[in-house]
Amino acid sequence: MDDTHQFVEKLHDTQKKDKRNRRRPSAGDSSEKPGLKLPGKQHSTNK
Repeated sequence: MDDTHQFVEKLHDTQKKDKRNRRRPSAGDSSEKPGLKLPGKQHSTNK
């Protein structure tokens, strides 16, 4: 019974952390402001 209780506690803790991490924007994520991403550099032809 004690193992089951510990498992459920750990599961709830993991779920809480996952939920909190999903709400936090990642460092390289631009999905929050999709219009602000700069276009890539266009390579010119070397003549």
